[in-house]
Amino acid sequence: MKALFLAGGFGSRLRPITNYLPKPMVPVMGKPLLERNIERLKQYGVDEIVLSTCYKPKIIEKYFKDGKNFGVKISYITEDQPLGTAGAIKNAQKFFDDTFLVFNADILSDIDISDMIRFHKEKKAVATIAATQVEDTSAYGVIEYDENGYITAFKEKPKPEETTSNLINAGVYIFEPEVLNEIPAGRAVSVERETYPLLLQKGASMAVYNRCSYWLDLGTPAKYLQAHKDILAGLFHIGNCDFRRNPLYISKTAKISRGVKIMEPAYIGDHVQIDAHSVIGPGTVLCDHSSVGKEAQIVGSVVWDHVQVESGASVVNSVVMSNCTVNQNSRERNTILTGTLSQPIAAV
Repeated sequence: MKALFLAGGFGSRLRPITNYLPKPMVPVMGKPLLERNIERLKQYGVDEIVLSTCYKPKIIEKYFKDGKNFGVKISYITEDQPLGTAGAIKNAQKFFDDTFLVFNADILSDIDISDMIRFHKEKKAVATIAATQVEDTSAYGVIEYDENGYITAFKEKPKPEETTSNLINAGVYIFEPEVLNEIPAGRAVSVERETYPLLLQKGASMAVYNRCSYWLDLGTPAKYLQAHKDILAGLFHIGNCDFRRNPLYISKTAKISRGVKIMEPAYIGDHVQIDAHSVIGPGTVLCDHSSVGKEAQIVGSVVWDHVQVESGASVVNSVVMSNCTVNQNSRERNTILTGTLSQPIAAV
């Protein structure tokens, strides 16, 4: 089965990180989010992927190329201007002539794709939407459904008394190719506001798949940090690290001096160097080739690759992007360090 990733968003709420990177390329535990999601799809036998790009597409194409190094075949289609969710799907129509998957490229989820495909086939649906539960539906588009799992209505940001559902779109879909014929070409189209209501109006069978236990949209700096905290807490499994079993991962190539205090949970990547009497963690991720000077402190933060935290510096609840230097004895709290500027992040 083929999969389409919608990877064209500007990531405005994630700035300043996305001033330099498209959101799907933001690293999660040291690898781009998009790579992490492709790794998960491969586990379900998906080996052909289409990437729909718009913002900074060359960064994505340079990294993934044809996909051979990642064990998949990757094709690209680029929007000259944003086409919305449905417009981007329509723009990729030439790639799909059978049942296919669609993913928003900025989410982490534990959806069992094999089970979702089985569910879709059992329901004989033209479209199946993965859903996740939220307590407050007033900020989302809500999916209403019947006792058989078929969608009956979509309501945009309803008040609590206006709906009995707490399910929202999780950004993972399975479509039959005939859905593409219901999307107009050449303009921006919203799948939630236009395509789905149109399908319902025409009597199409649409199913809701509600078996997702972990879901997070990495749309803000606070949520980006939350994703790493969840991974370290064992709430979401990623890569070869299982923090439920072992809350501390230290690469065999890391060099840690005497007197360093490491508090779980924490992740220390390849070729990381930590000098004497520094404090690392809890809730800290140090990515490859980063270095920490003497008596520095890093707590609840995500430090990308090739970062230098100098002696005596303190980094708390922050994101430090690649190739940054945190100056000696400086104090960074609730910031994003990009190398050229720092900016307060949303409260976590």
